[in-house]
This record gives sequence, C-alpha cells and structure tokens, in this order.
Amino acid sequence: MTIRTCFFDMGNVLLYFSHELMCQNIAQLIGLPAADVRRLLLVEGWLWRLERGEITEQHLQVELARNTGSEIDLTALRFATADIFRLNESIVPVLHRLKRQGLRLVLLSNTSITHLRFIEERFSVLELMDDRVTSFEARAMKPEDQIFQAALERAGCEPQECFYTDDIPAYVKKAESLGIHAHLYTNTDALLQSLQSLGVLP
Repeated sequence: MTIRTCFFDMGNVLLYFSHELMCQNIAQLIGLPAADVRRLLLVEGWLWRLERGEITEQHLQVELARNTGSEIDLTALRFATADIFRLNESIVPVLHRLKRQGLRLVLLSNTSITHLRFIEERFSVLELMDDRVTSFEARAMKPEDQIFQAALERAGCEPQECFYTDDIPAYVKKAESLGIHAHLYTNTDALLQSLQSLGVLP
C-alpha cells in the first residue's frame, strides 16, 4: 500500500527537550532543590497527570505551592516548565518534502497543554502539521491503544498506509503491532533512508 499519512512524535524528534532542565527551571522559581521537583513531577507523576489531561496547570500550581508554602505565579511557572525546547533543524526540510509529495502530516505526542502552547508560540514547525493528536486531549498516553486509535481516525486511512517515527522504542513497537510502518528516530539521515526504502520519498 502507498503511505498517505506520516505521524511524528514531538519531543526529541521535531524538537529536542530536557526534563532535567525543566526541573532545574522550576526549582529556581519556587526555591526547592531540583531533586525535590524531580520527585514531585516525574516520580510522583504530576507531570504525567498534566500530560494525560487529568489535572490542569492550576492544579499543578497549587500542588507546588503546597510543597513550598508560598505563592507561585502561574505565568512564571508555565515558562519555567516549558522553556526546555530547541528545534531539530535537520527535520524541517524533510517535513517540507513530505508535504510537497502530498502526504498528510499528523503530530502524535505525549505532551501537556503547557508545552504545546509554548512551542506553538515560539516555533513554526507545528504549522507544518495537518492535524494533531496529543495525550492531554486524548486523555491517553503512548503506548496505550486509545491514543493510537485516535491518531488512525485522524489519519483517515488504513494503518498500512501510515508511517510513524518516535524516539521511544516501546512506542515504535506498539505502532508496528497495529500495522503501522514505524521507525525509531535516532537521526534525520536514518529517517530519510527509512522513508526512501518505503517509497515515501524519492
């Protein structure tokens, strides 16, 4: 079958990011050690709850304030949480080539509203996407079935007509189990080779 839709992960594919930098940013803002922020966000899972859409930014603000005993400005918290991205410049020409070939590009990302809005405001790469499926909107996170099924519905074609790239092996494996052509993103040259081997790009 001909590939008609390409799904792209966001973090460490379209843009590079660092959870450690996020923890450091927030630690400086709220006056907690970075290790304590990491425990709250990544170990206790407040970041994952935000990315799943279970809590709002305001809920996270309240939880962090409870742990510091002080007021935390929401705008400053949003910036500290999201000022962790830089564009993967090498992938942008690939997106343009795919669009010229007439393929549909769909963002498929575990992300929060905080991160998505920050990227939309500061980078133009998401403007190349024709649609998006995010964990906070789907209320499900990769590698769960629900978010992949939502992506296939947005694609409007069969799994075998879709291509997906992500930097997380488990997510790539899940896509393959659903019949989607999938590639583990390590660098853009390897991605191009995969797209060419499938006949997606000349």
